[in-house]
Amino acid sequence: MADVVNLNRYRKRRDRQDAEKTAAANRLRHGRSKAEREKLRRDGEKTAKDLDNKRLD
Repeated sequence: MADVVNLNRYRKRRDRQDAEKTAAANRLRHGRSKAEREKLRRDGEKTAKDLDNKRLD
């Protein structure tokens, strides 16, 4: 005899898995890694510091 399957649960699980796949693809396409964000922040701080050091009073 076959097992009884709750179709609503099956549908919701399938939809969540599909949404997670889409989200993972979007993170790869649009997101930046933590290392990239930190490098960009450090570069910006260094540039600002260099400009402040070259300012004539």
